[in-house]
Amino acid sequence: MNLTVLSRSSEIYTTRRLVEAAEARGLVARVVDPLEVEMGLGDDAPAVYWRRRRFPRADVVVPRIGLSIHQYGLAVVNQLELIGVPVLNGAYGIAASRNKMRSLQMLSAAGIRVPRTVMASDPSGLKEMVRLVGGVPVLVKLLSTSEKSGVMICESLQSLEAALEAILGLGQNIVVQQYLKGAKGRDLRVLVVGGEVVAAMRRSAPLGRFSRNLRRGARFERIELPPAYARAAIEAARVLQLEVCAVDMLDVKGVPRVFEVNSSPSIKEAETACGVDAAGRIVDRAISLAEIRAPAARRRARNGAAAAGGRAS
Repeated sequence: MNLTVLSRSSEIYTTRRLVEAAEARGLVARVVDPLEVEMGLGDDAPAVYWRRRRFPRADVVVPRIGLSIHQYGLAVVNQLELIGVPVLNGAYGIAASRNKMRSLQMLSAAGIRVPRTVMASDPSGLKEMVRLVGGVPVLVKLLSTSEKSGVMICESLQSLEAALEAILGLGQNIVVQQYLKGAKGRDLRVLVVGGEVVAAMRRSAPLGRFSRNLRRGARFERIELPPAYARAAIEAARVLQLEVCAVDMLDVKGVPRVFEVNSSPSIKEAETACGVDAAGRIVDRAISLAEIRAPAARRRARNGAAAAGGRAS
């Protein structure tokens, strides 16, 4: 079986571990940079190329699409789905998770509890947004396709002023969310693969009143996840149609509140903090998915080839 990882670099921890896990199971593993993939549409059947040659055989693809290449990477994933290649996290799920407000709307509509959240197009109203969600501390999210966008923690009015100064004039939509920590609540991250919880961690933000990015410098500690929290994480993955994701939630007085779902999570924290073979679990799920969808994929490939042959004649 051939497994392809869509990733900008084979040196990235998660990408490297996926390749190692695939090879340990006897698979042929290949890393393909999405920006080196070309796509074709028109009179012929949809086509995919890599470095201007036919896309190498892929029985299953594991996308690792970063924010910096979100739009193009999403198109590549969608094209692979069009030609019938099984994909572990399809374009729909990736797009849904990247639209932070839309994903929360979907989760809320499905009965999954989320923190108090406000979205606005004008950062100048940040102070009022914070008041609407109950005051500091809050998470401030910049909605941008740039890797430089992130999640900021404002723990005080002083840090709120710093955040406002940092983002004012950037012209980005922002989301402000309730954020409870310490005695009032816990920040949890749950890794879900194939509808099962693989790892659960408590996340501690970097020290300081104003953290420019929650994802940088955070500390992770393994925890035993209560059943209600596991159900919330699994349901969040199901609603967003994700085979692999990290579900971030707040533990608020014994009630889980999901505040973000990441469709291309790093597995380093799960493997180091929890001692689990997250890469192996992902590859095993990819193998199962390929075996389930292989007959349908072959039919689509044959139909596409026949259609292209008919037009050529």
